[in-house]
Amino acid sequence: MLMRTDPLRELDRLTQQLMSPGTWSRPSAMPMDASREGDEYVVAFDLPGVTADAIDIDVERNMLTVKAERRPATKADDAHMELSERPMGVFSRQIVLADTLDTEHIQADYDAGVLTLRIPITERAKPRKISVGAGTGHKEISG
Repeated sequence: MLMRTDPLRELDRLTQQLMSPGTWSRPSAMPMDASREGDEYVVAFDLPGVTADAIDIDVERNMLTVKAERRPATKADDAHMELSERPMGVFSRQIVLADTLDTEHIQADYDAGVLTLRIPITERAKPRKISVGAGTGHKEISG
């Protein structure tokens, strides 16, 4: 499902995380898990502190893009930040999807700071049986 084309991608992601918070022009990365469950792939992104309306999901051809923005909490006028370790700003992740996935029927759910995408496998990519005819009879082969 996932295609890695850049061998230095992990190094770039680490560098982005260590630098200042992201902006829309230079977003920070977000951690994810991906697994296959039956006839679909499930991809989960950690986005704690992000509201659902601050998440943007796009699919163009086979490129899935998830962007999210964690905004600072509103403070009282007399408040002064003493410590700030939680990253703020824009987070982004792009995934190249295989041609065997149905990008028209992706489902998205956001709960408890986790964005979960369910991406079904196309019918043409699922295993099927093919009959082989030989003379007067035929034999089924599981494919």
